[in-house]
Amino acid sequence: MRFTEAEKVEVWDSWRGGEAMRSIARRLGRESSSVRTMIEDTGGVRPAPRRRASRCLSLTEREEISRGVAAGESLRQIARRLGRAPSTVCREVARNGGRGGYRALRADRAAWRRACRPKTAKLAVNTQLRAVVEEKLAEWWSPQQVAGWLKDAYPACEEMWVSHETIYLSLFVQGKGALRHELTQCLRTHRAIRRPATKRAPTGKGQIREPVMISERPVAVEDRAVPGHWEGDLLMGKRMTAIGTLVERATRYVMLFPLPEGNTAESVRTALAATIQRLPEHLWRSLTWDQGKEMAEHAQFTIDTGVQVYFCDPKSPWQRGSNENTNGLLRQYFPKGTDMSVLTQEDLDQAAHSLNNRPRQTLGWKAPSQKLAQVLQ
Repeated sequence: MRFTEAEKVEVWDSWRGGEAMRSIARRLGRESSSVRTMIEDTGGVRPAPRRRASRCLSLTEREEISRGVAAGESLRQIARRLGRAPSTVCREVARNGGRGGYRALRADRAAWRRACRPKTAKLAVNTQLRAVVEEKLAEWWSPQQVAGWLKDAYPACEEMWVSHETIYLSLFVQGKGALRHELTQCLRTHRAIRRPATKRAPTGKGQIREPVMISERPVAVEDRAVPGHWEGDLLMGKRMTAIGTLVERATRYVMLFPLPEGNTAESVRTALAATIQRLPEHLWRSLTWDQGKEMAEHAQFTIDTGVQVYFCDPKSPWQRGSNENTNGLLRQYFPKGTDMSVLTQEDLDQAAHSLNNRPRQTLGWKAPSQKLAQVLQ
């Protein structure tokens, strides 16, 4: 049995509100597979409600046409009374059974069905554009990065432009027949369906002795105008193995370092000190970290390097949002469950090189490596 319009509204409202499909199905007295099929058929994207255009004949007008035809009126008389063109009424009657078989309700339902003519997707028509988009997705670029890069790469050719939402829909809604479904595995989440945003409670990581809090960080750091201020964290893997991740706030340039001896405070301090020596001294002004115990030796790190460490407030990952976003991107290269202890510096440099050469919206669709090169000139 099909879902009624009211049930469809309830399913989508509940789904976007974060309710599980099984719970929605139980409340509606339906099979959970039916709810799942309904949502997955559109890739988790709520279809826009259909509306009748004002220029189209309404059911009320069709009923008036039906009464006029039954009374033997001419089509011109009926059109004059409705304020419509005679040709509109003539075509309406002709395509719905003629004078002898015209029925208002049947004609209205047929018109509603005929009006459902979805436009062919741009990516399905433009083969060159589709090939470029698929190539960039295969390189693990996000749809937003692809869309921004296309405008920069083809400034005079709007046929080679496409929005990131169109790319997502072409991946999620296979009825559009544009992009290969397996390319969803190149998305950061690997999902083939759009899921509602869910809130996850952040967890604390212990206490740091005598931390210098982010509230004491110079105001000049906030506007990202001066390069050299970094955000850092650990990216965890299998059996508590980890790698260190660093992101420069102004250029979004990424640096990674291995922790083969584990994520102890001493190993993190040593690896951090060695990493900052890979760039000129003027590019290391400060470092912002969360309150993880791996930074317990922050004071010694500052003495050794001259780089001041600032700590975020508890349960406030957004205070180092560039690093949080980067760690999400890195999961494409190092999925959860990866044994980080076997990764070499070369492995990490390859992943960092890939990220540093992706265009970024916040950089005007320039790559972090391009922005860093400008700083170093």
